[in-house]
Amino acid sequence: MTYRLLADAVLLFHLAFILWVVLGGLLVLRWPRAAWFHIPLAAWGAWVEFSGWICPLTPLELHLRALGGQAGYEGGFIEHYLFPLLYPVGLTRVHQWVLGGIVLLVNGLVYGWALTRRRRRRDLAGGRP
Repeated sequence: MTYRLLADAVLLFHLAFILWVVLGGLLVLRWPRAAWFHIPLAAWGAWVEFSGWICPLTPLELHLRALGGQAGYEGGFIEHYLFPLLYPVGLTRVHQWVLGGIVLLVNGLVYGWALTRRRRRRDLAGGRP
């Protein structure tokens, strides 16, 4: 039972991590210093997708499930939990490139917006940094 709960906790953490990677840049609009934490993790998330690696949280979850007497699953977290919601077929390299591109695009737009807002504020304040 403990291993199953730990596996579920890893699953929830993994989901939160993915949401942070994709949408965490929105917090930068409110708290600019969040970028110091978000940018490296967003880069890691995009790199995992572009490289075809499996996030280390997936094998950890599977190991905990096996220790708890549950069956594991094939593939990665996104393929198993999220992709069935979006696509009826399995995760392919093309899909991974698209997901990595979405991470970069969404975060690029958000950070571009944040920088534009910062420049406007600086210009309104008389050019002070």
